Amino acid sequence: MAGRYPDRPDAVRVGPDQTSWEGLLGAATAVANRIAGAPSVAVHAQPSLRTVVAVVAGLLAGVPVVPVPPDAGPMERDHLLSDSAASLLLAADPPPGPLPVPVLPVDLDARSATRYPTPDGAATAMILYTSGTTGAPKGALLSRDAIAADLDALADAWDWTAEDTLAHGLPLYHVHGLVLGVLGALRTGSRLVHTGKPTPAAYAAAGASLYFGVPTVWSRICQDPAAARELAGARLLVSGSAPLPAPVFERLLELTGHRPVERYGMTETLITVSARAGGPTWPGAVGTPVAGVSTRLADERGEPVPADGQSIGELQVRGATLFAGYLNLPEATAASHTADGWFRTGDVATVDADGVHRIVGRSSTDLIKSGGYRVGAGEVENALLAHPGVREAAVIGVPHADLGQEIVAYVVAGAGDVSPGELIDFVASQLAVHKRPRTVHLVESLPRNAMGKVQKKQLAR
Repeated sequence: MAGRYPDRPDAVRVGPDQTSWEGLLGAATAVANRIAGAPSVAVHAQPSLRTVVAVVAGLLAGVPVVPVPPDAGPMERDHLLSDSAASLLLAADPPPGPLPVPVLPVDLDARSATRYPTPDGAATAMILYTSGTTGAPKGALLSRDAIAADLDALADAWDWTAEDTLAHGLPLYHVHGLVLGVLGALRTGSRLVHTGKPTPAAYAAAGASLYFGVPTVWSRICQDPAAARELAGARLLVSGSAPLPAPVFERLLELTGHRPVERYGMTETLITVSARAGGPTWPGAVGTPVAGVSTRLADERGEPVPADGQSIGELQVRGATLFAGYLNLPEATAASHTADGWFRTGDVATVDADGVHRIVGRSSTDLIKSGGYRVGAGEVENALLAHPGVREAAVIGVPHADLGQEIVAYVVAGAGDVSPGELIDFVASQLAVHKRPRTVHLVESLPRNAMGKVQKKQLAR
């Protein structure tokens, strides 16, 4: 960072605030002096420059950083603080109400020239919390080496260099927005513009060469053609955190001239699979494993699934980017791995003969077993989205006495009238008849989380 790349006064900009590499290092070192020796520190991860300073401070001091979502309720927030044994909460505007730990404000104007030795690469850099299907969120332990390996692999895959300017407006408490979107810029030396909120106008004004977004962001940009066309001068558009619907892919191509690069990953593995800059890209394909990562598909019995582009199996991964385990949960850590050491992602996918991966969805919600067939929800969703009257679609399996599971779709209509029967017939004309939804619900909106992922368990309820 500072000293490694040519400095500039706006090297890092988050919302209205900006700083040089040297200023970021000085401010972060001043915070590091106050937290050095702590078992871990939490960061109230608002979209602000203070959050970036606080995270860098933890990395400098060798203190594990625990990002806390700014909208977390008291129960979730207190669990993260207590489970991680965080001794402080670094915050500019602390959340309301009583807190179980002291709050340490982050001063953007403070400076220190202290130099800290580089911590051991196997040491925990971050504890990122991820929710499972049951119980409280689990803390995934991410080492410095794992983060560095992933960022270097992505820099290679995306031709990401210090000549780039990265722009995004993603939350600073997830892998996408924080690890890729902040630490990736710091490691490559690229200028960072965090737009605060990921609005089309903010992306259009950023003037970047590299943009990160999730499908919801890209969909909204496509709905603002003037803003979308401002991205034509970029070098690369990257989409992740959920599959990018084919109509959004095609609309981005039409408006910007770019074929978006899609990638796949999760908190426990970081980004393991990606399409490449300058390589072939097409809707729904997340590419091949990045450097240092291996993947395989397995069926319910643990048997290998052929790489034929059609057969569905659970995606399993291993490699340099994986987490070190769940904090204080050895049984959960063991259960997340196969007997021979591969991490079980819980996602189902196909892999073709060239090694290109397509993510079907979560095995718990997106692998539907209906009438003896295995159907991927994502394939049915893409078929629905190809209908001009459909704006959004989510597909789930619902228990059925005869079929085992019935394919049910929830659809947000676009312009014009569309009927459930019309959509059922449309899918049957596009896919095998057994993949058609038996029931279609027309809804005003789909429940989504902060990263734009549809919350299918809410639909199932």
